[in-house]
Amino acid sequence: MAKPLPPLYALRAFERAVHLESFTLAAQELHITQSAVSKHIKTLENHFGCLLFIRKGHKLTVTNHGKILARDLQSAFKLIEGSCRSFEENRSVLRLKVPTSLMMSWLIDCLKEYKKLEKQPHIHASSVWMDTDFVDFSSEPFDCAILLSNGNFEAGISSIKLFDEWLVPICSPNILERDGSIDLDKHDVIQPSPDRRDWKRWQAATGYAKEIAGLPGQVFDTLAQAASAAAAGHGLGIGDLALCAKMIQAQQLAVPIKMAVQTGDAYYLVMPTDSRKESVIQKFADFLTGYIPDIRLVDSLINWYGK
Repeated sequence: MAKPLPPLYALRAFERAVHLESFTLAAQELHITQSAVSKHIKTLENHFGCLLFIRKGHKLTVTNHGKILARDLQSAFKLIEGSCRSFEENRSVLRLKVPTSLMMSWLIDCLKEYKKLEKQPHIHASSVWMDTDFVDFSSEPFDCAILLSNGNFEAGISSIKLFDEWLVPICSPNILERDGSIDLDKHDVIQPSPDRRDWKRWQAATGYAKEIAGLPGQVFDTLAQAASAAAAGHGLGIGDLALCAKMIQAQQLAVPIKMAVQTGDAYYLVMPTDSRKESVIQKFADFLTGYIPDIRLVDSLINWYGK
């Protein structure tokens, strides 16, 4: 059976006495009496079976044993103090992981409005490129994350649905024909991922007559990059209607093919099921829902291909 540890308050009194080189100053810092400090030191000496201080009148000298113990205790108490400080700070902060496309297209504006309201907690958002949205709360330093997913999360993950993904063709208004269409013989198709999965899903759902997914064109890593390229007039892209809504309404993007496809995926705010911050994460989710655009108002001529 393991030997019991000495009392933590006795270890703390000893560590401060060594650091301050005075029982009196240690007592003042710890808000106890000098005699209490002396008793704590005596408790430790009895526990370890060795002298920690040599007393000669009013002079105290730390023994070699005492120096070794004090050195290790100073490191240990710094670690404890750091952990407590970090815990206190983190109580007022939500550490959020966000896909890059979502951050640049929508969330950054939401966070700007959130900051104006001076709400708690503070949001520390990290924009992360992910080919497939994912978070591992056991190894990553996040309290919550916003992920594009079909909603089938692994055990231990709680989720709050924010909005569905609807894919729609987009381009610059400057490359439209007079009737509002786009001539694909003149313009490239922009791919937001190397596997062309977004165009393939859109084509399969709409049954669009002209093959688009396999056409040559520029390939990007994210929907946000592809949307920026489309807005700059580099061809026909595909984007999430909710994330492109602001640019469409500002006439920076147009919808040349009026077909929107619901992919079955959606953006979810997720957290560990045992999160101590569940209530504040829910409040943050409530705030975000007030900034989700009504995609039905973006373009009244769009045909909807829903799940």
